[in-house]
Amino acid sequence: MANLNTTPKARPGADRYAPHGLSLPRSVLNALHKRGIHCQPAVSVEHQHLANRYVLRGVESGGAVSDIGRACAFVAPDGSSLPWLQRIDSIGVNGRHAIYLAENLVRLEMLRVGQTCELVVTSHTLSCTPGHTRPGIRSEVIFHGRDGSLPRDLWKPHHEALRGSVAPVFYSRAGEVVPLPPPFELAIRKVTAFVCCIGCKHSHLGVPPGAGRERV
Repeated sequence: MANLNTTPKARPGADRYAPHGLSLPRSVLNALHKRGIHCQPAVSVEHQHLANRYVLRGVESGGAVSDIGRACAFVAPDGSSLPWLQRIDSIGVNGRHAIYLAENLVRLEMLRVGQTCELVVTSHTLSCTPGHTRPGIRSEVIFHGRDGSLPRDLWKPHHEALRGSVAPVFYSRAGEVVPLPPPFELAIRKVTAFVCCIGCKHSHLGVPPGAGRERV
């Protein structure tokens, strides 16, 4: 089981979690692999040749079994949902679900071990450097919470109706409740449902192309 300590929020741009997401021990990664949960938190820069522009690419992925779950999803900077480029259907479960392309992305990544959760919310934008044609990625931490507690075991069928309305409660080292960032509170509830979705085969935060953005 992961040892999740409390760090409610990190300084923007000064945290190693910003570019790469959660830093998980090898034992946790092995446990996820053994249970067939595959998560791809990496954000990459891609060039659209016809439009002659660069965009960011993110993959919504993950899922859960009863004792552990991990999920990575993306929303717009204002917390609204993003239309996916394509939805990914697969025979397997707890893997890739949708691909997103945008100039600005906010990534939500969560790990659940039993009823204990770790969450990192990071923003990602294209960053142009003088003298370079290809932009880089500017990443900042919006929120980082450890040892968050779920009030219910949401992965069990009799609590399924609560999924999407419940989020972990995070505490500071002094024992005070740390509020979730308001623009992303609903998205965090959706990601919480994601890490409790056993055998997940669908997108939890994205919308079909042409549907327009909506509050997650």
